[in-house]
Amino acid sequence: MIIKKEDAVYRVRIKVIRKELYRELAKEYLSDEENVTSCPLLNIGDEFIYEKSAQMPEGFCPWAWIDIYATVSAISNGATYRPWYKNDGTSIICCGDGIRPVIFKIERIKTSTGQAD
Repeated sequence: MIIKKEDAVYRVRIKVIRKELYRELAKEYLSDEENVTSCPLLNIGDEFIYEKSAQMPEGFCPWAWIDIYATVSAISNGATYRPWYKNDGTSIICCGDGIRPVIFKIERIKTSTGQAD
């Protein structure tokens, strides 16, 4: 990870791009494996905007927030994950639920001029 500007603080979009459910793990480890579903709190396509500070966006899952906050904060402060990612200011990360993880696209918001917000 490389921080491009020490004092930069950008808005960040957090988008749910995938939800998984590993039934074999649910069957082996959960007490109520028959009724388990993928994450009931978030849906594919949900979007949240992170403004700054450590404040979780309204309506976001608090457990997932703990898991992804470091990446959101880094991208908000100008981090880039090149050469691993094609686009500057973008990362794909998931929550820590090993049975029903949610996968997020984290991206720095760009203005209409193409510059980061």
